[in-house]
Amino acid sequence: MFPFRHFSKIYLSLAFFILIVCAGIGGFIGIEGYNFLDAFYMTIITVATVGFEEVNPLSDNGKIFTSFLIITSFGTFAFAVSSISRYVLDGEFKQYYNKYKLLTAIDKLDNHVIICGYGRNGRQAAHVLKKHDTRFVVLEQNKDIVGSINHKYSDLVLEGDATIDEVLIKAGILRAKALITTLPVDADNLFIVLSARALNPNLTIISRASEDNSDKKLKIAGANNVIMPDKLGGAHMASLVMKPDVIEFVDYITGQGGDNIRLEEITFANLSEEYQNKTIRDLEIRNRSGANIIGFKTAQGEYIINPSADTKIIPDAKLFVLGTTEQIIKLKELFV
Repeated sequence: MFPFRHFSKIYLSLAFFILIVCAGIGGFIGIEGYNFLDAFYMTIITVATVGFEEVNPLSDNGKIFTSFLIITSFGTFAFAVSSISRYVLDGEFKQYYNKYKLLTAIDKLDNHVIICGYGRNGRQAAHVLKKHDTRFVVLEQNKDIVGSINHKYSDLVLEGDATIDEVLIKAGILRAKALITTLPVDADNLFIVLSARALNPNLTIISRASEDNSDKKLKIAGANNVIMPDKLGGAHMASLVMKPDVIEFVDYITGQGGDNIRLEEITFANLSEEYQNKTIRDLEIRNRSGANIIGFKTAQGEYIINPSADTKIIPDAKLFVLGTTEQIIKLKELFV
């Protein structure tokens, strides 16, 4: 999971220690004629410099060898202590632990959202997802931006290049329900869309686009929706001039306003089996939950405003329901 460099000095110290123990055992067996157990015992008390008595009096060659073993082991021990101390004090251990905790938390996620890029659009997307208590992972390449991110799920911010498949996999793309890519360069967004669609064919992909001719390419690459912030912003401002109250009301019910207003979609698959293939009249959503059905999407993709009570809910159809948070919660308890 982590590169060898994180532990290279510690591994090197351990390797030196094992090498010294093996050399000590071999030396005491070859020079003093000890059996393996006695040679091992002599090596350990020599390396540890505990001062216990020798198994047998040492010969001159044995004394020279033991002295050399003490000097060598002391240097190795000092190197190991300094390596471990530097590893802990320099913050490498904390970085390793934080990264391990991050990847472990992401591995436990399912049906989450991945946000590629944490610029203005990425931050706004994160803000809305947070308001709806939707778990998400942020992928950001800029180290300074990663360090400055502070949100409810700040432990789920992964530093890396979202155009690399391995980074997307670490973010849990194989288990995610949606990906939002907000990078400023359309080519990067296009590359991410291609990679994401190949890795997870069932993923809902929302991409930002800056150039007028990029939206078609992004949809061909696999994006479900393409948003052009500049064009959308201009149109929104013009609409506020023409129909200010209507636009403000739409903003209010779509999540830009009060926290107590929810506009939800309910798919055929989400409904309990007993309510599938029933009419809107049969569900009695208004009477039972207080929420209102304001729209319907047919299996062919057509949208119907204020659908008839005789409208039948069939596979691939969707209901659009408006209500307070309490009403939506009650609706889901009853029908989902």
